[in-house]
Amino acid sequence: MPQNPTVEEFLAELDHPRAADVRRLRTAIMASNDGLTEHVKWKAPSFCWRGVDRVTFRLFPADHLQLVFHRGVKPQDTEGFVFGDDAGLLRWVATDRAVLTLGDPADVAAKEAAIVDLVNRWVAV
Repeated sequence: MPQNPTVEEFLAELDHPRAADVRRLRTAIMASNDGLTEHVKWKAPSFCWRGVDRVTFRLFPADHLQLVFHRGVKPQDTEGFVFGDDAGLLRWVATDRAVLTLGDPADVAAKEAAIVDLVNRWVAV
């Protein structure tokens, strides 16, 4: 694999028990928002808004799959920051950082639309 692979190259080589779920969600998320870009960050696909990492897959340890919702690499001012999670999918680990843990492939399929909605609303905040 190249030193700085594209997301496509990374996913083509990905040896992870949940690789199909990663590909499925990545495709749905990218198809839903023309403003998103992506790259490989922290050894996983990361979605960017206006050049800032906002949502990143967490693939390791390999026994689980998560999406980390954040506001970039560096801490941001959280005064006035509010984000609603009507679906109740996020676990807040900081004022402006949350984790979505995905279950089995059926769980991913059932929650796909809600996940895509969360990502699109998150990057718009």
